[in-house]
Amino acid sequence: MDRKDFLKLLALFPLSGAAMKLNELDKLTKTFGSTEQMPALFIGHGNPMNAITDNEFVTGWKTIAKNLPKPKAILCISAHWETNGTFVTAMNAPRTIHDFGGFPKELFEAKYPAPGSQEFALETKKAIKKTTVGLDDKWGLDHGTWSILKPMFPNADIPVFQLSLDYNQPPQYHYELAKELASLRKKGVLIMGSGNMVHNLGMLKAPSMADLDKEYGFDWAIEMNTIFKDKITKLDHKALINYESLSKSAKLAIPTREHYLPLLYTLALQEKNETAKFFNDKAIAGSLTMTSVLIN
Repeated sequence: MDRKDFLKLLALFPLSGAAMKLNELDKLTKTFGSTEQMPALFIGHGNPMNAITDNEFVTGWKTIAKNLPKPKAILCISAHWETNGTFVTAMNAPRTIHDFGGFPKELFEAKYPAPGSQEFALETKKAIKKTTVGLDDKWGLDHGTWSILKPMFPNADIPVFQLSLDYNQPPQYHYELAKELASLRKKGVLIMGSGNMVHNLGMLKAPSMADLDKEYGFDWAIEMNTIFKDKITKLDHKALINYESLSKSAKLAIPTREHYLPLLYTLALQEKNETAKFFNDKAIAGSLTMTSVLIN
């Protein structure tokens, strides 16, 4: 650990009296006992209004949440936090970020006051060897995270932290980095990717906000969603990493990859004895799919 990281850790972990030594920082994460391995999730998050409305997709999230063991913490890899390099949020009280426009005042007033987890942020930093992970104290919880957690865990009593997406890196890099997170599953952390398998906002067919969640998919969107599910079922992660080779429709389905990459984070955690189960498996507004995946 270099001096800059050490000083930042001291600032994030204040103690009364003498400054915390590096070996004391290490002790924080050694207190996490082993638990039964947590499942991993990919959530098709769709419309931010899902945070404050009821529909079949929200019902699907709630059902999954009710059947999960209660996590010690939740790590979310959201499509909406792209950075130059890799960062993990490491604050005690992450803010609710309203990173969108054109929605009702009620949505902008919504909050998700879950605590953060400096301890698990440090554990994540230690687990990742592929790159240097920065500790972030400014970001918070973007709508790719809080808009799905608010219905799933409405009490906001589980610590939540985020890992950013390095926009400089290709899909293979993200998949390999995600594998280094596997140890967190055995420490009670629910790892959740949040995006959409098919996500093309430029081709949305939704004349009004009320139409945004209506079931409808263009042929190419349905085709790619079917291909993705087939490859996931067959554990053909290599094909999913190289998704552009799967079909000519791939460029329509994924014009930019930030909403797709969180899926790779979830799949990278799948072990050979684990299966993938699909839920909320529908296309909406022509060019989005809400298809979500539970790994356990």
